[in-house]
Amino acid sequence: MRKQTHRVLLACVVISSITVFYLSLSAIECPNTRSRGTWGASQQLHRNLSYPLPVPVEYSEDSPLIFVGGVPRSGTTLMRAMLDAHPEVRCGEETRVIPRLLAMQATWSRSARERVRLDEAGVTDEVLDSAIRAFLLEIIVGHGEPAPRLCNKDPFSLKSLTYLSKLFPNAKFVLMLRDGRATVHSMISRKVTITGFDLTSYRDCLVKWNRAVEVMYDQCQAASERSCLPVRYEQLVLHPEQVMRKLLQFLDLPWDPSVLHHEQLIGKVGGVSLSKVERSTDQVVNPVNTEALSKWVGKIPDDVVKDMADIAPMLRHLGYDPLANPPDYGKPDHLPLNNTKQLQGGKTNADVFHPS
Repeated sequence: MRKQTHRVLLACVVISSITVFYLSLSAIECPNTRSRGTWGASQQLHRNLSYPLPVPVEYSEDSPLIFVGGVPRSGTTLMRAMLDAHPEVRCGEETRVIPRLLAMQATWSRSARERVRLDEAGVTDEVLDSAIRAFLLEIIVGHGEPAPRLCNKDPFSLKSLTYLSKLFPNAKFVLMLRDGRATVHSMISRKVTITGFDLTSYRDCLVKWNRAVEVMYDQCQAASERSCLPVRYEQLVLHPEQVMRKLLQFLDLPWDPSVLHHEQLIGKVGGVSLSKVERSTDQVVNPVNTEALSKWVGKIPDDVVKDMADIAPMLRHLGYDPLANPPDYGKPDHLPLNNTKQLQGGKTNADVFHPS
């Protein structure tokens, strides 16, 4: 009983804090509670532009936000860096707080008892949704420079894809998919700590990968084709121009060749900003290449390889052959092939990766 009471009190404190935080901002900066980030007529954009930018007056729940997600180590960082190179888009670094808040909301909504208690406290779904929407929008708008299209990349946020589409009905979602064997090998070899994943066990990580990617993929498939687009990491690095042209069309953005050369805009004003603490930062400084495609081959224990189809059934569901070692992902276009040859020539660090 005490534990239940403590949880309810904690939930109320969190919601109250978010609400007070939002209301204080609204009182000071934003008279319209549905919007955030009003731009003045003299707002200057420090972006490398070859054409006039349509500048939004304000950001709101109706803004066409872009959410990039997927299982960590699936190419989400590469994707957001390529989008960041587009003059109309700003993604920026992972916020970390967004997926945590969404996970809390999912926990509350799954508990019938918790929902009753919140309703009794006056914290209805409408109140909660309004507070979370305001908090998310404040974080997305405030943690980087303004741009016509704002983008968020927190990998596990897409576990709440359905809920996010409710909060932001005009949002677009990009789900990064990658061969789970490569994803798991990357997180284990790079020692990337992910809550719930046992990095000492390929079997455990593959089971967890299967569960996580299934949750996100099912929600993406349930959404309309105009709101969620699955993008395979392998195809992105093999055929970057083809994939990015399709993606930009999906996002209602004009084609810009800068998305194929994100590495040239790293650290530049209006270009690609990288975090000093994110594990992928030392990887996305390289141009798009194919070095990471099959690094997992021969590294997974034999007993796990033997049971692969049963351990990770989503591999076959997503079109990957669980028995192929190595698999045939296809032949690269000239650009990534040339980039890979240059990297193998010793012009970069020893380990050349481009996963998330």
